[in-house]
Amino acid sequence: MPGVQGAQHGHAVTDRGTRGQVARLILELGPSTANTLGSRLGLTPAAIRRHLDNLISEGLIETRTARTYGNRGRGRPAKLFVITDAGRSAFEHAYDDLATGALRFIAQTSGPEAVAEFARRQVSELERRYEPVMAQASDLTSRVQALAGALSADGYAASAGPAPAIGTAQLVGEQICQHHCPVAHVAAEFPELCEAETEAFSRLLGTPVQRLATIAHGDGICTTHVTCTERVTKTPNESGGL
Repeated sequence: MPGVQGAQHGHAVTDRGTRGQVARLILELGPSTANTLGSRLGLTPAAIRRHLDNLISEGLIETRTARTYGNRGRGRPAKLFVITDAGRSAFEHAYDDLATGALRFIAQTSGPEAVAEFARRQVSELERRYEPVMAQASDLTSRVQALAGALSADGYAASAGPAPAIGTAQLVGEQICQHHCPVAHVAAEFPELCEAETEAFSRLLGTPVQRLATIAHGDGICTTHVTCTERVTKTPNESGGL
């Protein structure tokens, strides 16, 4: 397996090394104790703690105190080790390289339409999972909020609210903002991923949507305008005489 470049201090985490195995296990298991990690990897307490200390110094993992419920008894609360954003990014970049290489191969051997079809199939799974959540929403505003919540649960850090007013006559709308994109580096080269996602949003919400900004194109967040069918026109009196 190729090495994964760390996000701080230029450190490299490689899957060949035990330290890389420790970091990957924390990524897969979530918050874990040293005993759990050591047992899973067959390492002595001294060895696992040495690797954990090194990963902490590199900024790839951090510690938290386990929550206790009820009467836990004597002894200090367990210390949990969790992956940091830098550690997660280190692995994500490796996956990005693999995904980008695969899509380049598809484009070269089967053409750009094959890439678009691949993107649509990938998004169809997201759409299938979100449909039951969307079905519980009674109106557009609640559907937008439900979609933002589902996206956040999948790691997109999404929020939703009324779209900012522009001009004197406009379509009433909502806005979805995604503050994180797990595939941003891949989508920068293959915008078909963003296009397929936008099409899925429109189907899930049952109304036209327009992507105004994307992280893949260098914007700070991905912004999607959700159109309502009601047209609102401001008059001079309603806008304070402006």
